Amino acid sequence: MSVVTIAVPLAVMILTLMLGAPILFAMLGAGFIGIWLITGDVEIAFGILKITPYRTAANYTLMAVPMFILMAFMTSLSGMAQDLFDAVADWLSHIKGGLAAATVIACAIFGAMSGSSAASATVMSSIAIPNMRRLGYSDVLAAGAVAVGSTLDILIPPSIAMVVYGIATETSIGKLLMAGVMPGIVLAILLTISILVWVRINPALAPETRYVPWKQRMRSLRKVWLSLALITSLIFLLYAGIVTPTELAALGALAAALIALLLGRLNWANGIAALKATARSTAMIFMILIGAHVLGVFLTMSQIPQTLVSSVSAMDLNRWVVIVAVVVIYFVLSMFMDELPLLLITLPFVFPLIRSLGFDPVWFGVVCMLMIAMGLIFPPVGLLAFIVSASGKVDLVTVYKGCTVLLLPIILTLILIMIFPQIALWLPSIMR
Repeated sequence: MSVVTIAVPLAVMILTLMLGAPILFAMLGAGFIGIWLITGDVEIAFGILKITPYRTAANYTLMAVPMFILMAFMTSLSGMAQDLFDAVADWLSHIKGGLAAATVIACAIFGAMSGSSAASATVMSSIAIPNMRRLGYSDVLAAGAVAVGSTLDILIPPSIAMVVYGIATETSIGKLLMAGVMPGIVLAILLTISILVWVRINPALAPETRYVPWKQRMRSLRKVWLSLALITSLIFLLYAGIVTPTELAALGALAAALIALLLGRLNWANGIAALKATARSTAMIFMILIGAHVLGVFLTMSQIPQTLVSSVSAMDLNRWVVIVAVVVIYFVLSMFMDELPLLLITLPFVFPLIRSLGFDPVWFGVVCMLMIAMGLIFPPVGLLAFIVSASGKVDLVTVYKGCTVLLLPIILTLILIMIFPQIALWLPSIMR
């Protein structure tokens, strides 16, 4: 097979991405041209295009994606995020910087009901930043807490990115979702500690503390018991093996809708709006998956992944040197791409290499999520930074300043997971 046959499709994909074309067309075009060049028959390439949409969308496991998205929209409609923020803020208001720490905790809990870091950043920006600004918090701290706190959603189940990773690598989605629980908790704790230390070093970032009566604190808890019950029930059902991830997603969406209805916050108009938004988001993800499948066919025919594995094996490098190089590459790429396209483009190349080096695919899934989380808040792009800037009406440079300081906890979490893999693997190992 000639170098041109491999280089031309990849060059087409890179060029179309640089020109700003939708990721679907970049992958679809590269895959189509690659298959055509390898087989020499355009009919074969068109034949693959004909069958790929159905074969991709008919995957039963993919039903979890629209259900988790619907769950996110329903939890947003029900006002759970506002209730969570108010409750945690009441309990931490006596600590200097407590409202910023409350934002991180609220993002973590909301993440267990949404599965989308972008949704969390949008919702929490509109709730937390105005409240912190009104009380005298610095925009740097407020925006940084929301942006970095929203990255927790990519780890804590239900995580849509984890589901896509599991589908792309044929790894157990149930184990992947459970693998994100402990790293998510560790990251949330480190973020909270970092905020409190940052405020101690620079007291001007946060106002003086305020006392909230115990009666008001207990009253705030009554507003969130349904949210907490939903989260613990879903995690227990998944851990105990009572339901599959797809069934879990459907149950979560139904429960979130019932809670919104019970609270009187779901009506016909916003319910239809949630369904339309879910359909749009699902269509986008499915179209990206279809493009990735066509690209995957080309990569299989070209044997690029196998060649990459053979080349790295021939170098006789220490496997940790390779994984560090992969981590750096993911971090750089994640600064320019959203998590789903990044996963679907890179995994066909990287995952066979990771498996050949003996790394656990579940563990690597968590590592991928952490690297993507870093890229989502780091310049020059940083999708979450843009969302927080737009939703919270904060200057983008200010958002990046806050994110840069709070990037350290993500790096520490990544180092801990690489040194102690059981942080990620313990819960999956004891699942039923």
